[in-house]
Amino acid sequence: MGKFSRVGNDLYTGRKSYDFVHRRPLWYAITGGIVLLAFAAILFRGLNFGIEFTGGNEFRVPVSNASQVEADQAADVVAETGIEGTEAPTANTAGNAVLVQVEELTNEQAIEIRTDLAESFGVAFDDVSNSDIGASWGQEVAQRAVLGVAVFLVLVLLFIGAYFREWKMSVAALVALIHDVVITVGVYALSGFQVTPSAVTGLLAILGFSLYDTVVVFDKVRENTRDMRKNRQTYAEAANLAVNQTLVRSVNTGIVALIPIGAILWVSAAQLGASSLQDLALSQFVGMAVGVYSSVILAPRVLVHLKSNESEVKLAERRSKARERAQADRYAAVPVFTDDMPEQDGPDDDDLADVDDDLEPSTPTLTKRPEATGRGRTVPPARGPVGPSGSAGRNQPSRQSRSKRGK
Repeated sequence: MGKFSRVGNDLYTGRKSYDFVHRRPLWYAITGGIVLLAFAAILFRGLNFGIEFTGGNEFRVPVSNASQVEADQAADVVAETGIEGTEAPTANTAGNAVLVQVEELTNEQAIEIRTDLAESFGVAFDDVSNSDIGASWGQEVAQRAVLGVAVFLVLVLLFIGAYFREWKMSVAALVALIHDVVITVGVYALSGFQVTPSAVTGLLAILGFSLYDTVVVFDKVRENTRDMRKNRQTYAEAANLAVNQTLVRSVNTGIVALIPIGAILWVSAAQLGASSLQDLALSQFVGMAVGVYSSVILAPRVLVHLKSNESEVKLAERRSKARERAQADRYAAVPVFTDDMPEQDGPDDDDLADVDDDLEPSTPTLTKRPEATGRGRTVPPARGPVGPSGSAGRNQPSRQSRSKRGK
């Protein structure tokens, strides 16, 4: 746990960083491939809409302590009738009853199925109920679901634009949400799970979760890019730092949310056979996992792409490249010697110190030049009286008592 905490601290301070922003072709290729696969699944496999959307018949058989065993038995009984539209019935438990859903049937076909279910479970014919669900009601549910998603996306644009005062953040968040919806619907097409009103409810719930995670990342991006000249970072570098700073929080939040939803999905699909819980759990499980990906990978990348044409962002990029060139060759600003450079006079012979003939040539002694008191620079004029100093070997400003200063 201590090591994990240190990793989180290193990510927050920038000592350790993963590049989520600069690798534009890589992340766009991965995201585009996943979205295309989801579209292909929707187009070629299609969605398995429940009878709430397509219309059909629902049979209810009273069974004490109903379990998945009784639900499978009821599904087999209905499938063995050989009636068209009953090849793949949906059976699940609901309290002390088993529910079997099939496509729309005629009255004679419904009576035959009720008779077979009553004989199989040992109940009276009148105890097996039949409910007709019209397709018109299902179409109304579908229209309301699409309208709800559209209203949600519009509110997202308005909210993020008002909160961050940045329309480009609204566009990036909208792209991430559409990405989440397409992939979640594509998973439903691949898995063959029924699309029910519960699935639509779960889809709206995961859009809110994904938006929350994206807003947290964007808030950190805004904080890091408030003064790019002062922190000496480009917009992409500051955005990448923001993603790394919120990475641990996003992963932890996603794991904490996915564990109970995954448990509900497994129990409902493998043990209970409750389709309503199954559909709700699948949409939330897939949507939350994809939402973490889009808020960390896709939304910041799209935001940096949209901001790359702004003058302030371009100026920060040029400053960064100039600093990189200066660090690569610190002597790049030193002028190169050319033949047409102006010549400077060297020291005269009179300025050189006389060598003592009595000393050995190997140990010459040079006298101190009076001009060398400034050690190669122009000596500033003294503010006060100057006097000889034995320790320094040259004239130095003399220190006066406080009472005599300024007189």
